[in-house]
Amino acid sequence: MTPMQRVARRIVLSLLRRLRSGQLTVLEGERRLVLGHGSPRATVQVNSPRLWPRLLHGSRGMAGAYMQGLWEAPDLTAVVRVAARNASTLDEWRRRVAPARVPLQAMQGIRARNTRTRSRRGIAAHYDLGNEFFALMLDDTMMYSSAYFPRRGMTLAQASRAKLELVCDKLDLRAGDHVLEIGAGWGGFAVHAARTRGCRVTTTTISREQYEHAREWVRAAGVADRVTVLCEDYRDLRGRYGKLVSIEMIEAVGYHDFDTFFARCSNLLADDGKMLLQAIVIDDRAYEVEKASRSFIRTHIFPNGCLPSLAVIARCVARHTDMRTVGLKDLTPHYAETLRRWRANFEAATARLEDLGYDERFRRLWRMYLAYCEAGFAERRIGVMQMTLAKPQWLQHAGPTSAYEAPRAPAS
Repeated sequence: MTPMQRVARRIVLSLLRRLRSGQLTVLEGERRLVLGHGSPRATVQVNSPRLWPRLLHGSRGMAGAYMQGLWEAPDLTAVVRVAARNASTLDEWRRRVAPARVPLQAMQGIRARNTRTRSRRGIAAHYDLGNEFFALMLDDTMMYSSAYFPRRGMTLAQASRAKLELVCDKLDLRAGDHVLEIGAGWGGFAVHAARTRGCRVTTTTISREQYEHAREWVRAAGVADRVTVLCEDYRDLRGRYGKLVSIEMIEAVGYHDFDTFFARCSNLLADDGKMLLQAIVIDDRAYEVEKASRSFIRTHIFPNGCLPSLAVIARCVARHTDMRTVGLKDLTPHYAETLRRWRANFEAATARLEDLGYDERFRRLWRMYLAYCEAGFAERRIGVMQMTLAKPQWLQHAGPTSAYEAPRAPAS
C-alpha cells in the first residue's frame, strides 16, 4: 500500500465510522471491519488498495472502481442504500460550498448546453447501445421507464402495461384524440395507445435505433394509419395537439433548457389540451448541487442529463406556460421494484450479452447503474412522479380530479 493509499484509507474509514444508519462490513485481506449498525446491512470485499483514493471522488470514484474490479459486493444495491441513507452530512457540506461553484458552473454550462447536435450525441451514447441489449433487459413492451404494480403477482410486462393504462386514463384518451408523445422510446406507448384507445399518435425520438425499431413495430402492429413516428428534436416540432405525453424524457433535456421544454409543450397543446409528464425528480434541496455535478450517472450513463426537482418544474410551468397542475401521482416505490426486475433480467442474460460483445467492464458498469438507481428510489434520494397539466380551457369540461395521489408500495 502506497503512502497515498494509506492516507486515503484513513480518510474513508474515518467517514465510514460516522455511519448513522445501516451497517457496512469491510473485508480486506485477513481484516474484517464492521461499521455502523442496523439495516440495511451490506458487505464490501476490497480487492485492491487502489480502491481507497478512488473513493475520495464520490459516486464517480466508487462506480469507476467497481467497473475496474477493485471491490466486490454480494448485494450491490445494499451497499448503495447504506451510502444513500448516510448522505445527509455530505449533502450539507456540498450545499455550503455550492455558492462558490456557481461562477464555474455558469462557465461550464455555456460550453455544455444541449444544442441539437449535443443532444443527439448524448442520446446516442445511451439509447443506441443496441436494441437487442435493451430487449434482453426490458419486457416485451420495451418500456424503459417505471412500471406500475397495483396487484400481487404481476409480471414486469403486466406492470408495464398497467403503467401505460394509467397514462391513457389520466389523459382520458379517446378515439377522436390526436396525442403527441415527446420521447418515443421504442414505440411502446404509441402502439398501446393506438391499439387500445383508437387514437392518433405522433411520436418522436432522436435516437436512430429507437426510431427504426418504433417504425417497424408500428407497421407490424397494424397501426401505421394511426401512428406517425418522427426523428425530430422536441424544439423543432410544430402543430397543435389535444393531448401530450412525455414519459421520462425530460431528464435528457439539460438544466439550461427546462424552461424551453415546457414552453414548447405549452405551445404545442391546444387551448383545451392536457399533458401527462412522467419525470424522475431529485429533492429540491439537492438540485442546485447536483445539476452540474460530475456524478457517476452524468459521467458514465447519461451524458449531459439532469434530474429536475418538483420546485423547478413548478417554476418553469408558472413562468413559461399557461398550464396548471391538476394531478400528481408518486410512483417511486414502483420504480425500485422495476429496477430490481430489470437487474434480474440483465443478470439472466449474461451469456447472451457476452455473445453480443458486451464485455465484463460494460456489464459491471450496467450492474452498478441498475443497483445505484434501485437504491436511490428505495431510499428516496430520487423519486418518480406523474404530473398532469392542463391548459386554461380544459377546465370548461373537466370532471373532478384528485390533486395528489400518495404512493403505495407495489403489491408483491
